[in-house]
Amino acid sequence: MKKTINIFLILLLVFVSACDKDSFAELNSDPSALSDPDLRFSMTKAVEQMYGDDYLIWFYDNFDYAYPWSQVATATGSGANSEAIFEMGPVADRLYIYREVIPNTRDIRAQIEALSEEEQQARRALKAMTYPVQIFPSMLYSDLYGSMIYTQAGLAPYTSPPLFNPEFDTQEELYTIWLEELDMAIEDLSASNQFEIGDNDVIYGGDYAKWAKFCNLLKLKIAARLINTDRAKALAIAEEVANSPAGYMDNLSDDFIYQRDINYRGTGNPMGAGAGSIELIDFMVANKDPRVKVLFDKNSFNGEVIQAFIDAGQDLPPYVEQYVILDADGNFEGWSGPGEPWVRYFGVPLSPDAAFIGANDVYFNQGINNRVNLDGAEKTYTSTSNFAERITRTGYGFTYPTKPNGRVLQRNDNFPPLKVILGSSAETNLYLAEFKLLGANIPGDAQDYLNRGVEFSARVLDMLAENNGFPYYDEDPVYMDAALAEAGATKLRDEEIVNLLLQPAYDLSTDGLEKVYIQQYINFAAMPGDLWTTVRRSGIPKTASTILPRDPFLTGGSSATVPRRFTVRTPTEDNSNYNNYNNAYMEQGFTTGSNDPQVLNTERLWFDKQNPNYGAGPKQ
Repeated sequence: MKKTINIFLILLLVFVSACDKDSFAELNSDPSALSDPDLRFSMTKAVEQMYGDDYLIWFYDNFDYAYPWSQVATATGSGANSEAIFEMGPVADRLYIYREVIPNTRDIRAQIEALSEEEQQARRALKAMTYPVQIFPSMLYSDLYGSMIYTQAGLAPYTSPPLFNPEFDTQEELYTIWLEELDMAIEDLSASNQFEIGDNDVIYGGDYAKWAKFCNLLKLKIAARLINTDRAKALAIAEEVANSPAGYMDNLSDDFIYQRDINYRGTGNPMGAGAGSIELIDFMVANKDPRVKVLFDKNSFNGEVIQAFIDAGQDLPPYVEQYVILDADGNFEGWSGPGEPWVRYFGVPLSPDAAFIGANDVYFNQGINNRVNLDGAEKTYTSTSNFAERITRTGYGFTYPTKPNGRVLQRNDNFPPLKVILGSSAETNLYLAEFKLLGANIPGDAQDYLNRGVEFSARVLDMLAENNGFPYYDEDPVYMDAALAEAGATKLRDEEIVNLLLQPAYDLSTDGLEKVYIQQYINFAAMPGDLWTTVRRSGIPKTASTILPRDPFLTGGSSATVPRRFTVRTPTEDNSNYNNYNNAYMEQGFTTGSNDPQVLNTERLWFDKQNPNYGAGPKQ
């Protein structure tokens, strides 16, 4: 044995001595000199960091505030809203932009700028990618707080003396800066003979042309925020994008679908997603909009559960019962009306006062009303639909609803890697439909843009549902009848899009602008940002609308005041950057430290000052 080991060691020494010393020198050289691999990996990391603080953003920012205020869902899964939804508590600080994103994008640019002129020219597109990477999360941050540190952010390592007290840019300045950066990025992303990043680009696989299209989407996002503040500029931006040589996102393959890594399943913590809005779900079901099957969960009332209620002599929720067909013996036979899966989606009233109305007990007292006891076994069932948690995370199992003492049907192997939509062709076309109606000189017809936007929206959400492992996607396995099991599947059927676009609510010949905004609103409900911004700038859902009406927020019989920006902390003088923080808040007219809804409603962000009030409908 010792002889064998000695022979191996001798051979190893011969191999090592024969190796090229230059190889060892290269392996031990300064990592910053190995520009190609470092830059590729740094860009992978930068893109990964675009979607940070995901749990905090969904749990607090969205489900506690933005989604209830936007009337997509209640603040809690138990159903009813309370007055507490108008008083801000914890939020995501979103400082990952400063901790992670900007330091990385600054470093990539600095490394490229340290290269030779020839190498810099070959990496123009790689450098250009850093701009949309940092603009996207910065824009969502500014949507909540207005002014922010941007142009001077992360400069300390590159300045002498180090810049530790960076100044704020106003929201108006930010839009101008971002447009300039995006125009520059589009030009560089369109350059020829560029360094290939390949699969280190985890979004587009090194296709710089698609990044240029994403930059054009970001320009449209800025135009949308300017539409009621500087309409002429907003429409000019739309015209630039529609006629851009780089093109714009107009195919599902252009969509910006984020996936952090093969093991990323979103946060491991429950999200506390609330119950869906009765107005929104009713609207989508009435039109058989297939996106309702992705945005909201099916309720528990399949045929087996309904039969359990019948056997127990217990009343069904009236909104469920209206669609139940009984046979001659009084047992469950099937569904009337729209049938499966549409009869499994019901929302709740959103007004805090609604919880105190006796007739609403069927929504808000499900723990008692929907509890069934059969042969000594008891179960409680949900008759309304919560916002779909699988949009935000995939690392949890699912148990299908069956009768008490019934079968145990579970999906415990259903943990696919999470995909998140951060930008899409649907969004692009819905913006173009809006701008065309408002007078932009762009080719194409508003109705055509809307139709493409709705179709793309339905298809990308269907992709999301399939990828994220929605439990009813292929069938509803509780049904023994094969036809009912197949009918209960939530996957997209091609005829659904065709039929959807024939509905009056999708015809722009009347109330066109409101209808476009409603489609933007539905599309953004599956994305981590933009929903609340769309509601603030559009005035939808519109009070007393004949299409999608706003559910009045009443507390004690009076209209509640809903915030229009997030609260900002009062800076303290022990903060080395106190003066810049204090000046930024004073310049915006903010009362710091206040979570008073009246303050947060009247002290608006720059982009929001000219926007319609909640429920007022669009500005023509």
